[in-house]
Amino acid sequence: MDSYKLPESALIVIYTAELEVLLIERTDYPGFWQSVTGSKDHQQETLDETARREVLEETGIVIGSSLVPLDALVNWHWQVAYPIYPIWRHRYAKDVTHNTEHWFGLLVPRDIAIMLAPREHTAYTWLPYLEAAARCFSPSNRAAILQLPARSMPKISI
Repeated sequence: MDSYKLPESALIVIYTAELEVLLIERTDYPGFWQSVTGSKDHQQETLDETARREVLEETGIVIGSSLVPLDALVNWHWQVAYPIYPIWRHRYAKDVTHNTEHWFGLLVPRDIAIMLAPREHTAYTWLPYLEAAARCFSPSNRAAILQLPARSMPKISI
């Protein structure tokens, strides 16, 4: 039996207090810049688990460490469904045409060490959020980054 990707993923916008956003460049498609993203490994994996795993695999950032506490990862409770690009459709079962992407934010210190997975990404950069949004190839990734100022505001109780 073939193993296909599940059409449910997490997109994690990694950012600093100054609203600089971490973007990573894909190895297989130079010039394709994106936030950390990845599909659930199995149906039982929660979206939070997917987000933490993908951040670790793609950047080396450990969520739940002294530098990045667990509550630094915030599920934005926002999702978008989009058509899977034809170049990646072969990774999914034949009848799968759309992916549902769930958005998260992750606040990190600006000087945090980044260790890319060389099979997936070749470079990274920190950019002010508007520049980061403009550089993303994915419309949903762009839209998530543009929500950052509203999403990163501290919650005020009245």
